[in-house]
Amino acid sequence: MPAVDEKTGSSSDARGLPPLLKLARRTRYALQQGSRVALYTLHSEAMRRMNRQLQKELPETPKIVPEGPVPGQRRMLSDIAKLFADDLKAVERGLYPMPSDGTMGPRELLATSRAFFKDVPEVARRRATGAHQEVNEDFEGFAEALPRYYRQNFHFQTDGWLSEDSARLYDFQVDVLFSGATAAMRRRLFVPFADILKRKDQRKVAYLDLACGTGGLLRPALNAFPRLRGIGLDLSEPYLGVARERIRTRRATFVTALAEELPFATNSLDVVSCVFLFHELPPKIRRQVIAEVARVLKPGGSFLFVDSLQTGDVPDYDGLLSLFPQLFHEPYYRSYLAEDLTTLCADEGLEQRWMTPAFVARAAEFVKAR
Repeated sequence: MPAVDEKTGSSSDARGLPPLLKLARRTRYALQQGSRVALYTLHSEAMRRMNRQLQKELPETPKIVPEGPVPGQRRMLSDIAKLFADDLKAVERGLYPMPSDGTMGPRELLATSRAFFKDVPEVARRRATGAHQEVNEDFEGFAEALPRYYRQNFHFQTDGWLSEDSARLYDFQVDVLFSGATAAMRRRLFVPFADILKRKDQRKVAYLDLACGTGGLLRPALNAFPRLRGIGLDLSEPYLGVARERIRTRRATFVTALAEELPFATNSLDVVSCVFLFHELPPKIRRQVIAEVARVLKPGGSFLFVDSLQTGDVPDYDGLLSLFPQLFHEPYYRSYLAEDLTTLCADEGLEQRWMTPAFVARAAEFVKAR
């Protein structure tokens, strides 16, 4: 592991490693990520087979037609390989340490796998019948206090965002969807984040992870930058409960609040990150969240953003993106695909400094004007 600066917490450049140690690290990385891709691809294939059998017993659904090109499996595997190569390159540059993806033990992995397959028929039933409002029926009183746009079975998943069972299963479901590449897509944000922290004493950096969920970005961020403190904000108490359990450090605190009504003072935060939130927000709320991020950031502060690709980012994926809201319950996804995020952020004083595709995601940094 590269040396860590005691003040900034940043890793030193590791390109000077002896060739054998560099080869050992690359081998370890390849084995780690390759095993993840294999695990989640096997689950994806088993799920597809289950769905083919289930379709014989469920109402027939309209044929889904892509609205543009759809990449083949070879292209998608090539893009995953490029994502991993970029991730490893950042590690070798000393921007952050070797990732520790896939930390579930055998017992937890087996239990999560069983829960995943148990839920497949329920998701298939909701998709076939168009059911996506069950949380309003099953969580009397609890869901009533939440915004209407939030009270849905997003992705047709059981309990939506409103139960501990959903929280424990969600990350696994997302990795099945993205072939084990989810964590590497999130880590694209560590490239600008590491650059920010090189210029600051990270112990004094005020950092918020917006819509943190179970801590999929916050936990690796605190691991990668060992002097950093972070606040995880989410609207789901069950998901925050799992995040608290998984992130056992005093450097993390958690807040339950709306992203469009942030409970922080104006000009009080240095960095705000946000992963896979915006495509699940109505256009009006999307704009409110951007305005709130701009309000709470200090002048010169950064908004680090990862979400789905948008139409035109990688034209070969446009057809695949059009299929997503048809295959899953994503009521605001189509509006997201056409949203001009660069202009929306610029209108609030957030200038886009960097953007890169990362498999099926886009990673970007927006900086608040000084």
